[in-house]
Amino acid sequence: MKKAANEIAVKQVKIQDGFWSEIQNRMIDVVIPFQEKVLKDEVPGVPKSHAIENFRIAAGLSEGEFYGMVFQDSDVAKWLEGVAYSLAVRPDAGLEERADAIIEIIEKAQQPDGYLDTYFIVKEPERRWQNLQECHELYCAGHMMEAAAAYYQSTGKDRLLHITERLADHIIRRFGEGKERGVPGHQEVELGLMRLYQVTGKENYKQMARFFLEERGKNPDYFYEEKVKRGWQHWGQYNLNPIDNTYNQAHKTIYEQDKAVGHSVRAVYMYTAMAALAGADGDRRLYDACLTLWNNIVRQRMYITGGIGSTAEGEAFSLDYDLPNDMAYAETCASIAMVFFAKKMLEIEPDGSYADIMERELYNSTISGIQLDGKRYFYVNPLEVNPGVSGKVSGYKHVLPERPGWYECACCPPNLVRLVTALGAYAWSESGDTIYSHLFIGQKAELEKAEIVVESSYPWEGRVSYRVTPKKDGSFVLAVHIPSYVKVEDEETVVTVNGEPVMLKDCLRKGYLYLERRWEENDRVEIRFAMPVRKLFANQKVREDAGCVAIMRGPVVYCFEGTDNGEDIQALRIPRQMQAEALLCREGVLKGNVLLKINGFRMKTGSDELYSEERPQKEETVLTAVPYYAWANRGENQMRVWMLEEV
Repeated sequence: MKKAANEIAVKQVKIQDGFWSEIQNRMIDVVIPFQEKVLKDEVPGVPKSHAIENFRIAAGLSEGEFYGMVFQDSDVAKWLEGVAYSLAVRPDAGLEERADAIIEIIEKAQQPDGYLDTYFIVKEPERRWQNLQECHELYCAGHMMEAAAAYYQSTGKDRLLHITERLADHIIRRFGEGKERGVPGHQEVELGLMRLYQVTGKENYKQMARFFLEERGKNPDYFYEEKVKRGWQHWGQYNLNPIDNTYNQAHKTIYEQDKAVGHSVRAVYMYTAMAALAGADGDRRLYDACLTLWNNIVRQRMYITGGIGSTAEGEAFSLDYDLPNDMAYAETCASIAMVFFAKKMLEIEPDGSYADIMERELYNSTISGIQLDGKRYFYVNPLEVNPGVSGKVSGYKHVLPERPGWYECACCPPNLVRLVTALGAYAWSESGDTIYSHLFIGQKAELEKAEIVVESSYPWEGRVSYRVTPKKDGSFVLAVHIPSYVKVEDEETVVTVNGEPVMLKDCLRKGYLYLERRWEENDRVEIRFAMPVRKLFANQKVREDAGCVAIMRGPVVYCFEGTDNGEDIQALRIPRQMQAEALLCREGVLKGNVLLKINGFRMKTGSDELYSEERPQKEETVLTAVPYYAWANRGENQMRVWMLEEV
């Protein structure tokens, strides 16, 4: 197997897009400054973070006690990674100076032997490395490594990089063959080590990542034995059970696992690291292990929105086809992790099935985690909400009808920042004589072989153009992902190069349109396709969705809210012969979004009795559907994705 395609750096791409630029600018202008203030405890009315202060205390710059989750350091790391990508998108000397000051504090907190974790430095230094299952030292280390790599690539500054190299070297001295045979309780350090390897070229970082991945599951009782040995527990109030080794995917080796199980974020971070390592080493066996797990997720364990993790118990996968809508967990971080996983699989093999999922995640279950104004966040992303039940009744308390302002466990908000600010890196890859375009996002990309300017009306219209200017030899292939819902045989699907039509069937392989030619300055590729409103049906093994339909247009999943459709959305029906009209919203908080008007029915009962022999009657009505990512922006109300279809 060939090694993976070259990854594109964020600074090589400038997003200039009617959809994504607004979201990216909001992250930079609103979210990053807000989160900085939260991390510094400067925002009244939100849960205290204390994350920066923890580093100051560990550095001896302040006095006080550690406060927050044991993994509080990771909030700072993810924020710094988002800042790094933000600086690549739009330089900001003031922000960079403040980030540098925080990095200086982190450096002062680091211990002489390279150890870095404020909880154990401040609170329990005698217990460091004794509780890998619960205490997230390796998880925090991994996020700091990812931040360091991003900051170095974006700014050229290596202070944080050297901090994390010392930390990685400390970890390598402790763990590995002939040393302590530990594995992380929450996977992430594997990703961090692979990022360090990518920017430094040091093989020992990659080999450490391989050790952590391949050691997992060799001793399924590792965490139980660790607990017995140490004799203490951190998360006692949750009574975490070290015997449940599926929770952190320690039940089998990575080559034996054939189902996505346990905590969904842990799982997909691990799968992403597996794919990164498989691509770096050209490791076919490891890629096949990734493919098995990928297929299980997308074919049996993923919501139509791209959400994963169907149960709140353990924030976890449950069983094949068990996808309850009103009790879904579908953590924002898990959807973000699926974007990471998809991109790494694409770098190994440019297959449209990976790009389709990456696109679905980006336009639906990732950005649904943040309010349109950028000021409130969802941790959980359900597909059905019922006020009075959701967020209140036992079993539904995790499903909130409105986004909170912040969380004590604040993993999702900074994760969204680092995803959206790095968006340009997910749009491309280069390999050999081929440039791969994975996403229809307007942008200017400075690639190795060419400068490419993309103009896009996506996701609201099927119009995209590429203006290609080669840098050296113009002989290369431009391979453009064509989403699977686009009907290649449709007469409305047209591709031209400099006005000359291209025969799609002759050029389309595994969801990519391969255009091979000697490119000249300002050559232009234009792609046009229809974007009808589509019904989607679930496999009948998904019991909650039997008899229901979901609505999509382009990559966007739609939902129905009480604000537009009145009370009792469950009484609405989608006709078999559906007529739908797409309309641009021109006012209110949804301004700029395309809404759908659909002919439908409301079922009405003629009696107030709880049960009756009288059949409900149909009343014609017009239904309004809004993009799923935009729900819960107009107050608390009912919401559904899956709607009953007219019998």
